Amino acid sequence: MGLVGARLATAVRDDGCSIAALDLRAEPPARGDIRNAQDVARAVDGCVGIVHLAAVSRVIWGEQDPARCWATNVDGTRTVLDAAIASPGRPWVVFASSREVYGEPGQLPVADDAPLAPVNVYGRSKVAGERLVLDARAAGLHTAVVRLSNVYGSADDHADRVVPAFARAALEGRPLRVDGATNTFDFTHVDDAVGGLLAIMRALDRGETLPPVHLLTGRPTSLGALATLVLELTGSRSPIIEAPSRTFDVARFYGDPTRAADLLDWRAAIPLRDGLARLIGELRAHRGEVAREELA
Repeated sequence: MGLVGARLATAVRDDGCSIAALDLRAEPPARGDIRNAQDVARAVDGCVGIVHLAAVSRVIWGEQDPARCWATNVDGTRTVLDAAIASPGRPWVVFASSREVYGEPGQLPVADDAPLAPVNVYGRSKVAGERLVLDARAAGLHTAVVRLSNVYGSADDHADRVVPAFARAALEGRPLRVDGATNTFDFTHVDDAVGGLLAIMRALDRGETLPPVHLLTGRPTSLGALATLVLELTGSRSPIIEAPSRTFDVARFYGDPTRAADLLDWRAAIPLRDGLARLIGELRAHRGEVAREELA
């Protein structure tokens, strides 16, 4: 499972619920592909709800392989919705979207109902997925759209994502490459994101109808400031190497968390400094385990 899915699965099991997972990288019987209708129907059978997190989840991956991105994020979402509609239990569906749907916002902080104007393939695929999910309400499904924003917080995350990449480079004494030092984002700890997803799942269980909602802190942090904070927390002397922004990246985003607070009584509780400190501690512990294994 990915960063959010793994943490959410643990939280749901801790609440006493069972999970039927579907993941390309899992061992059987959980292995499957959301582009495959039989795989999805098998996973959905008997479920009361679906949290759809599967995706080509990186902006750069979408740019490198647009067809695969669209087939997974849009056609795969259609497959999930078709399975839910066909299921006798009509499970509710939570669709994980992204702040990329807003593109380069004209006003900050960004409200949940701001115009959708994606600037890359990944963002456009998420807008299309959102429309499918909201349109499925006409077929009787209870659905929700949640937009996540720069979620971080696990040593098992993709190593080249900005937060773990900075942290690992600092711990290893390597340069921190910053593509656009003034680019500014809203970094949300995975435990906060999971708390918001649980709140949405409970709302759907109660039969509530929710508008699209983003889960974020409302606090902007530039990539340059992020790199500096990582160096401070690690005590590293690694240099910061500044490079131009990538042409397909959004340069500025942070959101208004009011809707999530009003509808879900949810607020991000983990400041970036604390979340980074946790991650750095986890990475240090992992490095220590690897070193002990090599000595054994």
